[in-house]
Amino acid sequence: MQATDTKNPAYYHKVVDCQWACPAHTPVPEYLRLIAQGRYADSYMINWVSNVFPGILGRTCDRPCEPACRRGRVEEANAAKPEPVAICRLKRVAADLKGDVAARMPQPAAQPNGKRVACIGAGPASLTVARDLAPLGYAVTVFDAETKAGGFMHQQIPRFRLPESVIDEETGYIFALGPQFKPGQRIDSLRALLDEGWDAVFVGSGAPRGRDLELPGRQEAAAHIHIGIDWLASVSFGHVTSIGKRVIVLGGGNTAMDCCRSARRLGGEDVKVIVRSGFDEMKASPWEKEDAQHEGIPIINMHVPKAFVHEGGRLTGMSFEIVRAERDAKGRRQLVPTGEPEVFFECDEVLIAVGQENAFPWIERDVGVAFGEWGMPVVDPSTFQSSLPRVFFGGDAAFGPKNIITAVAHGHEAAVSIDRYLNDRSVSGRPPPFTNLVSEKMGIHEWAYDNDPSNDQRYKVPWAQAEQALSSIRVEVELGFDARTAFKEASRCLNCDVQTVFSANLCIECDACVDICPMDCITFTGNGDEAELRGRLSAPALNLTQDLLVSPPVQTGRVMVKDEDVCLHCGLCAERCPTGAWDMQRWFLSMTKAGGASHTIGANGKGARP
Repeated sequence: MQATDTKNPAYYHKVVDCQWACPAHTPVPEYLRLIAQGRYADSYMINWVSNVFPGILGRTCDRPCEPACRRGRVEEANAAKPEPVAICRLKRVAADLKGDVAARMPQPAAQPNGKRVACIGAGPASLTVARDLAPLGYAVTVFDAETKAGGFMHQQIPRFRLPESVIDEETGYIFALGPQFKPGQRIDSLRALLDEGWDAVFVGSGAPRGRDLELPGRQEAAAHIHIGIDWLASVSFGHVTSIGKRVIVLGGGNTAMDCCRSARRLGGEDVKVIVRSGFDEMKASPWEKEDAQHEGIPIINMHVPKAFVHEGGRLTGMSFEIVRAERDAKGRRQLVPTGEPEVFFECDEVLIAVGQENAFPWIERDVGVAFGEWGMPVVDPSTFQSSLPRVFFGGDAAFGPKNIITAVAHGHEAAVSIDRYLNDRSVSGRPPPFTNLVSEKMGIHEWAYDNDPSNDQRYKVPWAQAEQALSSIRVEVELGFDARTAFKEASRCLNCDVQTVFSANLCIECDACVDICPMDCITFTGNGDEAELRGRLSAPALNLTQDLLVSPPVQTGRVMVKDEDVCLHCGLCAERCPTGAWDMQRWFLSMTKAGGASHTIGANGKGARP
């Protein structure tokens, strides 16, 4: 194998599993250390630069960082079910305990640059574009059909999960930078908007249409059957304040979990979720399913809806076919009827949450925006530019329903593209991230970070009492960590961004590091092909998605190979090394946002914009 190119920003980035997995690449270990130090405002601001909505995401994020967390791989001996650091809920700690950070926010641009940008929809993608472009002098206007900003964060996430005050605070930080908000202004024609002379348009209108189920009885019992996302919006705006006692929720995603838990608070006494897939195959996040079950809501799997049963238009229940999952000769999964009799569940109302889709009737098909399969716009996945150069898409409107943090990541990248486009630079030239390595050595056995891994198991977030939590749709269920528990939970972080940096020219191959490594992840051996080399390390490196750290030849002609996948970043190798060949260096990555730095690179020099 060739010696590892550690100057490539992607190498060390990939070692920081949580940050690598985060679509917005939030520097997770950095902000967790600040929480442990009680520096909550500093932690919040680091979050804000990357993910824009720390308080919102600290309550609602889909947490792609947590399944990637190293603790889930390295502490099998410490817990029967290893659990990651509570990264998401610690983000909320930073938001809850930060104090007043208004003075630390960027200031509105001193001078406008003369360019006008329209953002359609006031969801997370559009608000991120506005946040990034407004301080650069762009006149950004955000249009939304609703009266308050936030998009689906405001309309569809129930208040018992996300208080309105948190949304208002974090959207308020953005509008304080200068963007204009035009509430209650639905865009009905892209052509008409373009004719107003906007220099660029960003479409962040989300996936506003919930899928329906056209089954027998659907039309006759329509008054008692509701599309989940529309019903949640009606609840959020106070148009719906009650529901029948017996409720069936169809669907296995996060929207279905919000529907069933909301129905429980609006008077539903017998609320059940019925899904056509298996429990483990449900699209809902594991914690969303756990929260629903914690509130006494059963989830019934492998039932395919067949009909809405009614009597003279009054819904009485639903019938279902029981199925099982099988794979055909080509390995394709399909649902096969078990042959058991259909089952009937009584209900007064049904909430349909079987998926969402985009709706673009307001974009004329001859305006220059190309559409592809399933009626989706053709969008470049790197630049978020459409076939009409001054129109960009992001969030659910670009590639279908995802989540808040993905929409934020889209917004950052789209802002870079818009900024480059409006400065006559190729939008395909993407700026490299800022990276830095700083030694943490204070002495032979002293480090500027806590290198003693905690053996604590994951701490549980406290909940409000069930009687109180289920009594109102607006009582927040999760109470968040207090400062003491936050310190303990943040201390579980393994500091994966403090990298083990090896200097082959200083190594005398004394094997001190090999002897002391608690994970047997360091090996000195002859070089070879990767597949063969992985198998003859001190402990076989089985995770092929994580690169090996391979040094240039040391004095003996052999190479040092380190399995990055299971390293604890404890620093024992650097403590034991007599020559200083090992050092612990804190690595920081910040993705370059729209602005001056994003102008310095092009795909082919400073090519003209497409």
